[in-house]
Amino acid sequence: MGTQHKAEQGTEQMKLVTPKGARVDSLRYPDIADLMSRLRFAPGNGRIWLDDQRMVLLHAQSLGTLRRELIDSLGIDAARGLLTRMGYNSGARDAELVGKVRPGNDVSEMFAVGPQLHMLEGLTEVEPVRLEIDVENGHYYGEFLWKGCAEDEEHVRIYGIGAEPVCWTQIGYASGYTSVFMGRPILYREVECRALGQAYCRIIGKPIEEWGEEAANDLRFLKAQSFTQGLAASGDRTDPVSGHGAYDPREAPAAPTAFGDVNMVGASPGFNAVCHMIRRVATTRATVLFLGESGVGKEVFARTLHRISKRSEGAFVAVNCAAIPESLVESELFGVEKGGFTDATQSRPGRFERAHGGTLFLDEIGILTMTAQGKLLRALQEGEIERVGDTQTRRVDVRVVAATNLDLRDEVRAGRFREDLYFRLNVFPIRVPSLRERKEDLPVLLNHFLRKYRERHDRNITGFTSRAIDAILSYNWPGNIRELENIVERGVILAGDGAPIDVGHLFISGETFDLSVFGVDEHGSLLPSDKLNALAGAGAGSGDDAERITRKVTSLLMGTETDGAPLSLDDIESALLKSAVRQASGNLSAAARSLGITRAQLVYRLKSRGLRV
Repeated sequence: MGTQHKAEQGTEQMKLVTPKGARVDSLRYPDIADLMSRLRFAPGNGRIWLDDQRMVLLHAQSLGTLRRELIDSLGIDAARGLLTRMGYNSGARDAELVGKVRPGNDVSEMFAVGPQLHMLEGLTEVEPVRLEIDVENGHYYGEFLWKGCAEDEEHVRIYGIGAEPVCWTQIGYASGYTSVFMGRPILYREVECRALGQAYCRIIGKPIEEWGEEAANDLRFLKAQSFTQGLAASGDRTDPVSGHGAYDPREAPAAPTAFGDVNMVGASPGFNAVCHMIRRVATTRATVLFLGESGVGKEVFARTLHRISKRSEGAFVAVNCAAIPESLVESELFGVEKGGFTDATQSRPGRFERAHGGTLFLDEIGILTMTAQGKLLRALQEGEIERVGDTQTRRVDVRVVAATNLDLRDEVRAGRFREDLYFRLNVFPIRVPSLRERKEDLPVLLNHFLRKYRERHDRNITGFTSRAIDAILSYNWPGNIRELENIVERGVILAGDGAPIDVGHLFISGETFDLSVFGVDEHGSLLPSDKLNALAGAGAGSGDDAERITRKVTSLLMGTETDGAPLSLDDIESALLKSAVRQASGNLSAAARSLGITRAQLVYRLKSRGLRV
């Protein structure tokens, strides 16, 4: 594997810092401040540092372009090998920070350096499922969920949903980091992946020998010897999604819209997965069931499905079953014959007849009455409907597309939904992810809605402030895309002409959110963005405050009298704490040493005063 030297170095390091015989069954993420203090930005000379390692910020799409070029030039196996080994090297280097940042800590907190750096570096959110570590005895088992992986987002953006996991660089990172941490080769395998259409990526790591023959294919991508035959050795020019045919890079979707529809906006793996499923089923006659929370855009996807289907020349008839009174559901769906009930003064066709030759979209289908469900089942199975009050059946050629935000399985178990109808509708289910699961789409959605409502309301809005962006990214969006659209329209209306939309123009109805976005202060340290904004407004007077406190302390020590407002001990201590942290360039451990206290004591004092930690 080419990892023996790194493994030996890791063994020496971990023998020094790992508690003897330690075994961990759960991972507790400690405060990430010690890692953030190691990340330094020096824009004046074009440097970014993570401790003593130089870093770079890259556009995720540029890495996606590189990935595409590698696959197209070298073949998918060679590209996977290069990216896996690049990730392995990155993980191994990050493992070197463990002994510097958290020496002598609990073994789970030490191991957490890797997952936390993985998140800090913008690769993915890492959620532990199961973790067992015994460094001295060489036992390791790790299972994690990756949420929002940058790597599979780019792969899906270019190639769509495929048949193989694609987080190659990140698998290499996890293997490299854990191998150095454990002092022995550890191999991770991706057992679930969003590039397969699954909700999350799931990885499992174990010592190589415990994998057995399962690991043979994965191991070869960590061995550079397999890929040293030059470009001529790679003849695999196939499309990695379909497995056949040459891949034309011009076919890769570059725009954030899909199917040429300005309302189909998105770039996330979740969005692309839905588009892939729609494309696969569009040319068939299959019944489609869209699942997802209210406001995620199920009707937009249904309209697109109709537009790209063979029925596009026919009508698209949408019915919101929740908006029709229970007594009128049957007549609305199947029509009514004159005299069918008291107010039926004339015959009229229902939605099925109006959608003949086209598509009938039944939104919120889970609330239909049992009687209507029975008639709907017959219409789906036999292609026949019967108007209310009529004695004859009518043939209809309709493709039914349904949608619901209910769990129909639960409704079946509760006796509120017919099981036979559920199985008839569930031919081709498509789950539309919520907005909080596809926050990668927020930038393109914001731009789309801003342009839309700026034109509709004739407002000259320049964009969004950084505070507004921070709040938008931190908000949970329970109302999904519908709520986002309404809030952006609100912001366009409230903001002044020629001005950007600020957070006060958006969240005025009691919405709550937790800001967890970090920026860079004047010393290159990371701060929560709300505190950065506060610093920006208060920075001019900070020097005056320090001078005032210095004069007061000097006068007290010298026994002289000075004019001015009284100064408390808390004010003096706060000033000392801030000065120590500033002098240590944000390194809390160094600041604590300069004050003669422990790092934990410093953190406590900072937090108790509401200062940066």
